[in-house]
Amino acid sequence: MALPMVPGNSPNKNLGKDKFHKSQHFDYSNGVAMMVGSEKPGIGGEPLLGQKTWPKYSVFPKGEGSDMPSWVAFDKQVLCFNAYFEETVTQKQEEKYRVRRCKIYFYLEDDTIQVVEPEFKNSGIPQGTLIRRHRIPLPPPNDNQFYTVHHFNTNQQMTLYSRTFMITDCDPFTKNFLRKLGVRINGPGSAPEDPYSNLRQQMEENMKPLRPYERQDTLKQFLDHDRNVLRFYCHWDDSENMFGDPRELTLHYFLADDTIEIREVIYPNSGRDAAPKFLHRSKLPKHGPVAKRQPGEITDRTVLNVFGPMGQGGRYILDSLRTGAVQDEFYKDSDLILGGVVNVWGRRVVICDCDNFTKEHYRSKYGIEDFAPIQYKAPPAPKPPRPVPPYNGFGSEEDSLCSCQGLLPKPPQKDLRKFVDREGLESNVLRFLGKMATDDPVNRDRVFIISFYLGDDTISVFEPPQRNSGVLGGKFLERGRIKKPGQELFKSEMSQYFCARDLFVGARLALNNQAFQLVDADDYAFNYMEQHAEEFPMANVGTIISKLRSVSEEKMREIKRFLALSDPGSTGLIPYEAFRGLLVGMNWGLSEHEVMMLGRCFSAPEQPADDLGQMLAVAQDQLRKKHFESFADMARAFTHEDRHKLGRLSTKETRTVCKAFHLPLADDLLLALFNKFETGDEIDYHAFLAGINWRENPAPPILPDDALKFDADWSGEARGPAVRNVKYSVLLEKVLDSVKNPTDATL
Repeated sequence: MALPMVPGNSPNKNLGKDKFHKSQHFDYSNGVAMMVGSEKPGIGGEPLLGQKTWPKYSVFPKGEGSDMPSWVAFDKQVLCFNAYFEETVTQKQEEKYRVRRCKIYFYLEDDTIQVVEPEFKNSGIPQGTLIRRHRIPLPPPNDNQFYTVHHFNTNQQMTLYSRTFMITDCDPFTKNFLRKLGVRINGPGSAPEDPYSNLRQQMEENMKPLRPYERQDTLKQFLDHDRNVLRFYCHWDDSENMFGDPRELTLHYFLADDTIEIREVIYPNSGRDAAPKFLHRSKLPKHGPVAKRQPGEITDRTVLNVFGPMGQGGRYILDSLRTGAVQDEFYKDSDLILGGVVNVWGRRVVICDCDNFTKEHYRSKYGIEDFAPIQYKAPPAPKPPRPVPPYNGFGSEEDSLCSCQGLLPKPPQKDLRKFVDREGLESNVLRFLGKMATDDPVNRDRVFIISFYLGDDTISVFEPPQRNSGVLGGKFLERGRIKKPGQELFKSEMSQYFCARDLFVGARLALNNQAFQLVDADDYAFNYMEQHAEEFPMANVGTIISKLRSVSEEKMREIKRFLALSDPGSTGLIPYEAFRGLLVGMNWGLSEHEVMMLGRCFSAPEQPADDLGQMLAVAQDQLRKKHFESFADMARAFTHEDRHKLGRLSTKETRTVCKAFHLPLADDLLLALFNKFETGDEIDYHAFLAGINWRENPAPPILPDDALKFDADWSGEARGPAVRNVKYSVLLEKVLDSVKNPTDATL
């Protein structure tokens, strides 16, 4: 029976092998064919007959754990050995040889070696890295092999490139690592002394004095207080001298080196030259000027000649008692206090005040808390008034005033902050309906739209055209600021102009000597005045209710009787006309605007619903007149803003796109269209664009009267009161509650 084909049962040596590659043993060297692979293995990597294999790298015993490569397992692990070598010195009398100490580093990850010699001061020898890091071969005849970890041990010699190094010792990590490998470490050795280094050391010791000078360390003070400066405000009274006067000085004390610098405060037009410094930075002595010292007189220690001739052969010692030392006292930070006097080379300078950093320094270092300043000068006299010449009639008053404020006249500056706050996407225009206050029957029925621009407080007057009136409509007054009547023309004071709070329903305005009576306003004006009630007293409901508190009990019974007759069903509602007649008839001094504000506040306005078809027809008519045809571009912009492709956008995003394309529609009409196409908080922009597209979906023509209803400039025609009924019961509760609690009179 045949044996199974398994190793051991067959003489075939190739059984079970999977590598049969051949090594390259022959190659060309300098153009000559020769055998170059004598050390390479045979087929499949097996050694040839009689061939010895040497490991290329250090072979470490396998331990427990994962089999990681050496460059990972021994990363940043280095063996360090202390060594030295002797170098022969020729042609030099002081030394015959030199002992050079170095360190040998063996990197375990790749068996590389590096030799470094520590640098010594004034050695005169190129030191540092003697052998750069690489694999070093063994000395001949084994130069085909490299040093491994097994070639290292203490107290033994090793040759690196024909230079013999003696290893004396190693660090604790190296000892532990070699013991784990099973290496028996020799005892540590010692390096011989270098004779020339000993000679140099002896010479340096002989140069040192037997009794060294005392060390004065000023570096620490400089490092701790560099750029820390104390600032004092001082006063020097030089009135006793001829042409002298009080001076204001600023004293700087530098904590880094205890020096003082003084600068003089020179005001414009003072008549004094602007000197750079009153006192240069230096140490300031306390006792004023001192006599000039001879060179060598100011020393820390005195040298005494004990005996012997002058020069060579004498004996000298240092004076430990410092009998000849010069003691000069200088100002320190502890000497500078508020109210103290500093002697600046004979000048008495009084310290009056200091800055916050100086106060904090004295508070933390010396515990001083009283830093009351000293008054050394009288308060400045008030500036005399500068009278302004009266207005001469040329140009505007602001322009004439600017020409009096400087040699180079400048145009008057506008209130840019007010313009930026007021202007924006909102119109910020208060529009009122006005009529001429005259007895002329022709002018009495004329209707005007008075617009007040909040951005620059300007007023414009426009007269809408009326059929068969005999008066041409159009611009009645150019936009501009209008002075209030009754002011002198040629005067020094600025004239007063009409402002926003001067315009309200019921007000009487004299615009360039033409009297107007304001009878109505648009919804934007009412809403704006309600939102900014602190600027418009006539729209402040709390102020209006406080006026109603002065009613007596008799009048209150009369009011309740009138309300009972006006509301027989006790519904709590009365018509607005009856409510207005009641307030006007009681003579409470309420203006028409205040009456309308009460009606708007205590009523649910019932706005008549506008026809969507009529609104679209008016919008298409206005777009057709402005030649607006960018509907396709608007559709692409809406689609780009619609990230989720739902066909709907918020009202804010839809309005932003319309403003970006400058859609020529009035804000009132645009908002009304948004309300018609709005579902929740989103607008179907496809339906909106289809409705205003006069090219593809033209609407039937409209009448001129219908177009004026949605005019961009607000025609101002009477549309009937927006408030139909007033909830008088709620108003009575507010008034009676404010009577009981006078402090709570606001809504």
